[in-house]
Amino acid sequence: MHEILKQYLEIHGYWVLFIWTFLEGEAGLIFAGFLAFQGYFSVPAVMATSFAGAFCGDQFYFYLGRYKGPYLLSHSHFLVKKLRKGLKLIERYGNLVAFTSRFTYGFRLVLPIILGMTSFPGRRFLWLNLLSAFSWSIIFTLTGYLFGKSAEFFVGKDVKRYEHYLFAALAVIISLIWLAHFYQAWTKRQPARERLRRMKAGRMLSQPPQ
Repeated sequence: MHEILKQYLEIHGYWVLFIWTFLEGEAGLIFAGFLAFQGYFSVPAVMATSFAGAFCGDQFYFYLGRYKGPYLLSHSHFLVKKLRKGLKLIERYGNLVAFTSRFTYGFRLVLPIILGMTSFPGRRFLWLNLLSAFSWSIIFTLTGYLFGKSAEFFVGKDVKRYEHYLFAALAVIISLIWLAHFYQAWTKRQPARERLRRMKAGRMLSQPPQ
């Protein structure tokens, strides 16, 4: 089983990681870091591949917003909903937003597109994106690697024997973090939903009977 997985990852692992980090990334990169600890990947290669995917992805989204912004706004209700808040963040924090966009839950893909729709300089975004992708690839690769390292304290040196359980444990931890983010976002939107319900109820009461 280990040999089959190793052969598969040697052939397909790095380009799958590149596509994953181009599109999204943290969960897949943490798993890749753990696989690097297990010897299926090389740690420097995981960092380099995820850096390339993350950098190319955000460059693509930035210029997608720059050249296709109006088209995206007319076809994406999700982007329209995020636009106002994204513009406020860019106006208030500027360069910091360009650097931290991939670390921002809920805005990972949206902020580079919105940045591209503004007058934010493309050259400045390129350098900030380089620094951001570099730090992001190191942080999350090491997160997965250190998860495997810490598992040695509990299961001993023979980590491969418990590999399936550790994969499941890592998946549960990542899922719980996602659920916590979803719950936080839901609770933040709750007051707005309550106001909308009261407004609708008020309009219904103010309407004259037919």
